[in-house]
Amino acid sequence: MIVLSKSSTGLFVVIEGIDGCGKTTISKRIVEKLDNMGYKTIYTFEPYTSPFSEALKRYIEEYGEAEVEIEILSMALDRFFHVRRVIEPFLNQGYIVICDRYVYSSIAYQGAKNGDIKWIKTVNRYAIKPDIAIYLRVPLEVALERLKYKQSSWSYFEKLDRLRRALEIYEELVLRGELIAVDAVADIDSVAMKCFKLIIDRIVRQK
Repeated sequence: MIVLSKSSTGLFVVIEGIDGCGKTTISKRIVEKLDNMGYKTIYTFEPYTSPFSEALKRYIEEYGEAEVEIEILSMALDRFFHVRRVIEPFLNQGYIVICDRYVYSSIAYQGAKNGDIKWIKTVNRYAIKPDIAIYLRVPLEVALERLKYKQSSWSYFEKLDRLRRALEIYEELVLRGELIAVDAVADIDSVAMKCFKLIIDRIVRQK
């Protein structure tokens, strides 16, 4: 297996975008490509399967809606659990961690519900910064068409108005240089290769 550096510190990669952009498929393709090259690689995701995300699901099931503050805090707790229990341990072992969603999703989706973005960043201040964060850019209509064929345990977040505003926030994050945009309208293999090249370039710079 390939270790990224003499210090054995791994690489933290985040794949972001609105529902229907292809994050999960692209993330898993990248993991497969890196595995085939001999890199120690792991796929993970958010919301993670923590007690906190499960509690949010139960809350939504019971009340039909969650206040944005509850969403923000639940996701922040879930992320803290994820960072401490999964992401950091694997990075410390020299793995490339490919994460399907991260703190940018909280900014986009809870921000789309008029959540205070400054507060979202404050309660997520422990969230380690990724080495590279990629935004899969697709028009809203393309994402909605793809969602017709997708089963999701978090469909609560896939309402049209919320997706539209989340997309706008993601684009603002790109403009501020927090995310690298990749056109994700093309076929899966082409999109995966674009993302893969960005990651390989980052690996080369780290060595």
